[in-house]
Amino acid sequence: MKTYQNTFVIIMAGGVGSRFWPYSRKSHPKQFLDVLGVGKSLLQLTYHRFLSICPKENIYIVSNNSYYELIREQLPDLKDDQILLEPNRRNTAPCIAYASYKIASKYPDATTIVTPADHAIFMEDEFTRTCQVALDFVKTDNKLVTIGIKPSRPETGYGYIQYKPDSPGEVKKVKTFTEKPQIELARTFIESGDFVWNAGIFIWKTRNIIEAFEKFLPEISETFSVISDQYYTDKEKEKIAWAYARTKAISIDYGVMEKAENVYVVPGEFGWSDLGSWSSLHEYHDKDNVGNVIDGNVMLYNTKECIVRTPSEKLVVVQGLEGYLVADCDDVLMICKKDDENRIRSIVNDVKSEKGERYI
Repeated sequence: MKTYQNTFVIIMAGGVGSRFWPYSRKSHPKQFLDVLGVGKSLLQLTYHRFLSICPKENIYIVSNNSYYELIREQLPDLKDDQILLEPNRRNTAPCIAYASYKIASKYPDATTIVTPADHAIFMEDEFTRTCQVALDFVKTDNKLVTIGIKPSRPETGYGYIQYKPDSPGEVKKVKTFTEKPQIELARTFIESGDFVWNAGIFIWKTRNIIEAFEKFLPEISETFSVISDQYYTDKEKEKIAWAYARTKAISIDYGVMEKAENVYVVPGEFGWSDLGSWSSLHEYHDKDNVGNVIDGNVMLYNTKECIVRTPSEKLVVVQGLEGYLVADCDDVLMICKKDDENRIRSIVNDVKSEKGERYI
């Protein structure tokens, strides 16, 4: 595999993973968990995925202040300069701006790959090849590239990217971005053949994304550029606290990608899942002969299409359920329909308001 010495990877690892509650908690969210049962957390899998693309010293993690010790524990090879800590959660645009302006202050000709920390990729060689296509494409001119996933079903939980199918080669010019659609519109997208899922993975020259911040998000640009001489110094933490106090929460998609004219997409097929819900985890895990995913000391009777995740020291007996989640994690036991993602979100909000932060 070809290694890119002047390429940097920005791994966004600050989310709380509330859709995986109660397994994923605010103090230990899903990116730090061995969700796939392979002996590595999702963050560790993401980090190791990019070692074939760039040197390890070029991989930066952006996360919340409260996760510093978890990052140090799981990725001991990182230097502190590679761990960028946000004092507050401000969505993806400020997160990407922080890392981009920091990298550009020392490496002005860098190329960056931006990726979430908590996605699963099962065909890593093909993923690497797709990244290399994008990296080669952004070498010249001012181009912003995102990697899209060729859809396998009319999914309402993902955003969609429409591209111009007559674009030559593997990289396609983007026409439109669409947020999570209703099912009928999702079916129309699939039938048209020129839509891909938005995976939230981006590749660009750092100077080009900075130009986009200057044009579309000038307040964010000014805030992070004015402290450019403080990156990689002992003043960085103090200045970032100052910057985040003046920064609004906004996504990179809404703030930049949906507005820019120089956006391209590489449609990819490499066994991707955002592992955004219990039902998506059920889809990718090994199942018994009636569709159950079991993790624990469990006996099942007349039960199918369920996820049962319980402590190994506790015997759990389940009878007569179909399509349910049974999750016994620390001080919370939750039993609910696994496919009702919005209901799980509302349960988490109810628990937070009625029982307090200790259970979140």
